[in-house]
Amino acid sequence: MAKTKNIHSVPAKSGAGWDVKREGTATPLSHHRTQAESEKAARRHAQRDKVEAVFHRKDGTIRDKDSSGNDPRSRKDRKP
Repeated sequence: MAKTKNIHSVPAKSGAGWDVKREGTATPLSHHRTQAESEKAARRHAQRDKVEAVFHRKDGTIRDKDSSGNDPRSRKDRKP
């Protein structure tokens, strides 16, 4: 069985709002007016699928990650 792809909260291509996308797909799982709403939805999807939620900045670069399954890194998450 193939590993399920990570979930990303990214700025919408239209420039208005934020999309939640599965890694490697073009079609969003959902669209949200705010970044906070998009991140909340991304966390729900990631927890359900036991994958990592990846949060992007407005410029598209990765801002943060949140592991919801088997974390491939051996160290513990050290976020405040």
